[in-house]
Amino acid sequence: MPSAMEGPEGAEEGEILRYEEAEDDSASPTDLSELLKEGTKESHDRAENTQFVKDFLKGRIKKELFKLATVALHFTYSALEEEMDRNKDNPVFAPLYFPLELHRREALARDLRYFYGEDWKEKIQCSEATQHYVDRIHHVGQHEPELLVAHAYTRYMGDLSGGQVLKKVAQRALKLPSTEEGIQFYMFENISNAQQFKQLYRARMNALDLDKNTKERIVEEANRAFRFNMQVFDELDKIGKSLTEEAQDGGFPVHDGKGDIRKCPYYADKLGKAGPGCPYHTAVALAKQPLVQLILVSCMAVVAGAAAWYLL
Repeated sequence: MPSAMEGPEGAEEGEILRYEEAEDDSASPTDLSELLKEGTKESHDRAENTQFVKDFLKGRIKKELFKLATVALHFTYSALEEEMDRNKDNPVFAPLYFPLELHRREALARDLRYFYGEDWKEKIQCSEATQHYVDRIHHVGQHEPELLVAHAYTRYMGDLSGGQVLKKVAQRALKLPSTEEGIQFYMFENISNAQQFKQLYRARMNALDLDKNTKERIVEEANRAFRFNMQVFDELDKIGKSLTEEAQDGGFPVHDGKGDIRKCPYYADKLGKAGPGCPYHTAVALAKQPLVQLILVSCMAVVAGAAAWYLL
């Protein structure tokens, strides 16, 4: 099996998140799919070279950060699919409406239920960067629905391409179950052949009745969508730096016994779950109890007496 950095076909790091796996000889330079491909190339390069994405591809993803990324996706896709539902009969978008094949809301809900429990809705909130993204999607869907194509293209084509690599990386790095809990977002159960579906999707985009100016605006909006994604990545990267270090293999966090108890990775409030506090701090607290100290002194006396007898 090729490494995560190489991707399924041995691609280099800067190539595995590409939307197009092969050139389409029948494509015209004026086709919307080609305009988007060429017009977003620079934004695409910048997005996949953000620190968050590079760390993710190397398997350096903390579980808490992965959970927050899933939360961001939930709010983003909830907005996107709400506006897609609103415009499902609008000719400027209707040909690209594939709810059965593409919609991710339910899959993300399953992932969040796995990570946060049945009351996951009460435990999550939309971050600042994600909210800006969500607000733009709602504006487009309600006032400029022709630009909704840009947001759908940017998200779903990426999910069907590089997203499949990220799925494998996350499953291995975080030691998620082989039954695929936690990565349902990446599972497109109603698409049997991703490559063929992407070809269909691009053909539908190219068949939209759009003038040159509208196509240019869609490309501009796609670049805007990439910027929103990069802002979310940067936000996650900053949060990641503040999280306690975890084992590189995705195992449990470790604590060195120093610092504020609230920063201990086992601290219940920090991880948002019930259970005992940090083992280190718990042991220290117990050792300060008079009765425990008396027991420790007695044990030490017994050990010392046994050692003296042995030396005689």
